[in-house]
Amino acid sequence: MGCKTLYEALPFLKDIDKKRQEQFKEYFRTAPLWVMDSFQIEEMDKGVIFVRENAPVENIYFIGKGIIEAIDYRVHGVAYEFMRFDNVYAMGGMEYIMDMKTYRTTLRTVTKCTVVKMSRANFEKWMSSDIHALKQEAKQIGNYLLEEGRKGRMMLFLQGADRLAMLLVERFERYAKNDILQVKGGQQGLSNSTGLCLKTINRAVKKLSEEGLIEKEGNKILVNRSQYERMKDMISKIVALE
Repeated sequence: MGCKTLYEALPFLKDIDKKRQEQFKEYFRTAPLWVMDSFQIEEMDKGVIFVRENAPVENIYFIGKGIIEAIDYRVHGVAYEFMRFDNVYAMGGMEYIMDMKTYRTTLRTVTKCTVVKMSRANFEKWMSSDIHALKQEAKQIGNYLLEEGRKGRMMLFLQGADRLAMLLVERFERYAKNDILQVKGGQQGLSNSTGLCLKTINRAVKKLSEEGLIEKEGNKILVNRSQYERMKDMISKIVALE
């Protein structure tokens, strides 16, 4: 499939960053024309749950613009935001590869998002006839599971302020602009993202602030490059980050 045809099928591509454009082009590089005809483009507001755990896998989603997060409610019904996605990844692809009939996690938009949707039936038809596409999807799933396993093992050794610092280091590397990371959502959002209770998060925020590793500005937390490097060095003394 030519790039011109892909850009015609997904006109928002010209408005997104080069990195994500290249990811789309690589993912759909060998897709036949009928795959493009199956695309549905949807605009979603912030905070929309568009996939629910245990619901039947009827569609596959790709994030064109914006960020989504995966949420786990299985422990005491508490929302644990364990992964954020801002790259091209087939939401529902893992379930197809593993012959699962229902989604294994809940997905929610973190920002306004442009989403590309295709039916599971069309996705299966494409994957079963295109070895490159199947290999690409298997590779993405492997990388995702490797990252999740690695992150889970690291969290075994991190508590309180160290776990929060690890989250801020990860967020800085992915979302900082002009060497500044802005974290919105308050302490409850940090609790959801780290799995720490609100009381522990409050203590961790206070500790990092007193040590000059973060700045508080209303309901936001700010981290500059110097603070990021100090936190990364601090965490590196506990676990290897590379």
